[in-house]
Amino acid sequence: MKTDFTVNRRYTRTLTVSGLLGALSVVLGLTPLGFIPVPTAAGHATIMHVPAILGAILEGPTTGALTGLIFGLYSLLRASSPLFADPLIALVPRILIGIVAYQVYRLTHSDGLAAVCGSMTNTLGVMGLAVLRGYVPAPAAWVVVLTHGIPEMIVAVVITVIMCKAMRKSRR
Repeated sequence: MKTDFTVNRRYTRTLTVSGLLGALSVVLGLTPLGFIPVPTAAGHATIMHVPAILGAILEGPTTGALTGLIFGLYSLLRASSPLFADPLIALVPRILIGIVAYQVYRLTHSDGLAAVCGSMTNTLGVMGLAVLRGYVPAPAAWVVVLTHGIPEMIVAVVITVIMCKAMRKSRR
C-alpha cells in the first residue's frame, strides 16, 4: 500500500521533471539549438519533441504527456501559420508523443524504438490532422513526412539513445 508521502513524492517528481523537460522544449524552440541542419528542403530537423520522449522513457507516460503538452502549448502560442494555431493540431499529437513512446518502451525496452514511434507520432499526427482539417493536401503531407519527418526521427533516435544511457548511468 502506498502512503500519502509516497504518492505526494511521486506527484512532485512528475511535475518537476515535466516542468524541466517542458522548459527545455521552450528553450529549444527559442534558440537555434532546437533546429538541427539537415540536407532536406526544410533545411532543419526540430528536436523539440525529444524532451517528451525522454520524459516518457525515463519517468513514465504522465511525464511524457505533460512535457508534450508544454511543447504543444508553446507551439500554439507561437503559431506562425493557421495550421499550428489550431489547438487540435498543436496539442493532441504532442501529448500523444509521450504516451506512445512510453507504451512502446514498456513493451520493447528499446529506447531507439520508443524514439522512432514518439517522433513518428508527432509527424504523422500533425500531418494527418492537417490533411483531415483541410490545411494541407495529402500528397504534400506525405512529402513532409518523408523529407522532414524521417530526418527528425533519426536525430531524435540518436539524441534519445545517448541521453537515456547517460541519465541511467548518472542515476547509479
